[in-house]
Amino acid sequence: MRCGQTEAARQLETLAGRSGLPALELAADLVNEISNDPLTRIAREHAEFDGVHTPYQEPGPDAASGPGRDGAADREPPPADADLDDIAPADADVDDTAFDDTALGGARSEVSDVDAAGRASAGVRLRTAESGVLGAADTQAAAQSLKQHALGPLGATAVAIWALGTDGSLMLAGHAGFSAAEARRWRHVPPYVATLARRALVERRPQWVNDASDQALPSIGLGRRGGSGGRAALAAALGGRVLGVLEVCWPRPVDEPSPPVARQLEALAELCAYTLDSGVAGEDAPGAATAAGRAGDVRLTDLADTLLDAAIILRPLHDEGRLVDFVIEYTNEHFVDPAGRPRSAVTGLPLLEAYPLAAEPGAMFDKVEHVYATGEPFSSEQVVINARIDQVPVSSVAAVGISRLGDRVLLTWRLQDEAARLATLLQHAQRLGRIGGFEENLVTGETTWNAQLFSLYGLPPTAQPVPLSRLEAYAHPDDATAIGRFLRSLIHHRSAASTAFRLQRTDGVLRYIRIVAEPVLDDAGLLVSVRGACQDISSQHWTEIALAATRDQLAHTEQEAAERNRLALRLQRAIMPPAPRPIDAAGLEIAVRYRPAETDHLVGGDWYDAVVLPTRQILLVVGDVAGHGIDAATDMVALRNALRGLAATGAGPAQLLSWLNTVAHHLNDQVTATAVCGLYDPDSRTLRWARAGHPPPLLVRDGRATALPLPTGMLLGVVGDAQYGEQELTLRHGDTLMMYTDGLIERKDSSLDQSLEHLRTAAQVSVSALSEQLDYMLMHSNADTDDDTCLIGVHVR
Repeated sequence: MRCGQTEAARQLETLAGRSGLPALELAADLVNEISNDPLTRIAREHAEFDGVHTPYQEPGPDAASGPGRDGAADREPPPADADLDDIAPADADVDDTAFDDTALGGARSEVSDVDAAGRASAGVRLRTAESGVLGAADTQAAAQSLKQHALGPLGATAVAIWALGTDGSLMLAGHAGFSAAEARRWRHVPPYVATLARRALVERRPQWVNDASDQALPSIGLGRRGGSGGRAALAAALGGRVLGVLEVCWPRPVDEPSPPVARQLEALAELCAYTLDSGVAGEDAPGAATAAGRAGDVRLTDLADTLLDAAIILRPLHDEGRLVDFVIEYTNEHFVDPAGRPRSAVTGLPLLEAYPLAAEPGAMFDKVEHVYATGEPFSSEQVVINARIDQVPVSSVAAVGISRLGDRVLLTWRLQDEAARLATLLQHAQRLGRIGGFEENLVTGETTWNAQLFSLYGLPPTAQPVPLSRLEAYAHPDDATAIGRFLRSLIHHRSAASTAFRLQRTDGVLRYIRIVAEPVLDDAGLLVSVRGACQDISSQHWTEIALAATRDQLAHTEQEAAERNRLALRLQRAIMPPAPRPIDAAGLEIAVRYRPAETDHLVGGDWYDAVVLPTRQILLVVGDVAGHGIDAATDMVALRNALRGLAATGAGPAQLLSWLNTVAHHLNDQVTATAVCGLYDPDSRTLRWARAGHPPPLLVRDGRATALPLPTGMLLGVVGDAQYGEQELTLRHGDTLMMYTDGLIERKDSSLDQSLEHLRTAAQVSVSALSEQLDYMLMHSNADTDDDTCLIGVHVR
């Protein structure tokens, strides 16, 4: 209206009186109506939530009592002289060294005009905070203004404004509500310390914490005796550039904010970015660049011109405060366009217009935007730059560096041509293969080495290369003959040659080197130079030596094992031939079959015995010693001979097994074995038998085969004193009794009952003679363990 301040105030009071609104409310509405900026939209959106002013509650059915915790929303803000207990609940454990008691009471806005509920509206609070922040002399004053006018009415008791350093560190630029000692302790946070503010920077999205005491992340105000309560950390960004973090603290645990309150906090974080930025005015505004800014631009272009790589200065391009692109503001003299365009054709264009393919996910634009937002520099030796030539996509590989300087981005690249790429690949191949190349000019006497060859010789890069004529001085004396033969073939006979020698380095390390070289002749056929390569083959040499020693040791071990197996087999077959002659005694026909293991190293401890005792009784035994090899064979001999001697006492089979168990248990290696022992009395035709963990004998009577009931009895040698049960069986004319070891029936995929059923079926096949019956059962055995097998057949005539 072009009037003075007094007239303007009178006009505002008149309009306020007519509208029925407080003057400050009307002023905020007028500013919102004219500006129509994000603060306006936030204020309107917040008004739609029916005047909700608590940060983390929406109106519910009991809105009359206030939507906050225990009706907190309806309480008056604490007075300026409030004590700590007026703010925190009685049971809260607050660290009084972290918070400033006097600052906690500043939650009431100094605005005199309030709404009908006695509270300043969102529009008034935001506009007052904006005015205080933009008018603040420094960030500290801005933090106090934010707490007093905007965050205090939301229930917050403390606020911290963090500035992002160029090295990624965080500096406490302003604070309110924290004690001076706590602020000094947190004045600088290194880049590697994880805090809530750091998380907001890394994730680039607001961080809401219900109760800070439950978080493992440290932060300002989280002292030894408290610091519990809600927290929010929001990145302070301006035009897509993150300048710091706004951290807000509440004295009590809180819930996630309503959308209007969340957007209020985001708007306040953006206000903080203005105070953190050296140039508050937007760079897109006409005439906004200050003299200092123009001087900075000049210095940046001078820096770009001193670089030997292609350099581009990018200026951010905004649309309504949102970063949409970057303008190529300057290109240096060494600029090389991947599409072949001159500097003038690219300078002044938006980045996405000059290089549309840079907008692809993960491409150049994303990297530039990230550097501009966070300030973290980027560099890589292998970056693909995509461009278009006459609508044809062209890809180039370049070494790229991106850094943020003020409000500009410096982008440099060095395109790699095919020769450079091949040279790089060759360099990596030589490094991985430990290969060094050399060339010696025999005319000038100049010797050239690459860097890898200096490393192989253990010499610094500044040392003089060793010519071929002095190669013998660096080699082991025993390799002089081989080196001399190599040099004669190369220089005198002018043919390619190679040899291996031991290199004695100056640092005392001995390396095995293979050298390969070829002569270079001129047009007249004269030798002018020699070029070649040296490879460190130390690892291969020591591996070959270790393999040779291992082969010798394995061969010796195999020879010893074969000798032991042959000895065990001879011992076993000497005692138990595979098919002894049938025994005919006291009306019994006894036939035996022994089938050794197919593999020599599996020679086991299966054994049998059939002998007439002095008492005219017949001893029938089969057994199986655990294990294989010479040890199992010798243990089997010991048990067999021991049982023969014990049987001469006339004791019964149960007692014999008990004594045999004592013998097995007290042998040096504690032998374990199974056995079936039977004594046949020809006068009564009765068989008394006992078992020690062995499969039951099989009785074939009248064409039917049945397994005898098992008496009790555990393995031989397990315990020192064991008792064994005993069974008695009366045999009839035509009966056949079969005793066997588990090698006849064991299968890896079947149970013992299934294997016994298969054996019973095979035993019922009618044959003319006992020997043929035993051969048939061996032939039709379905065992698959390749173990020794003993089988005794007893036929009653």
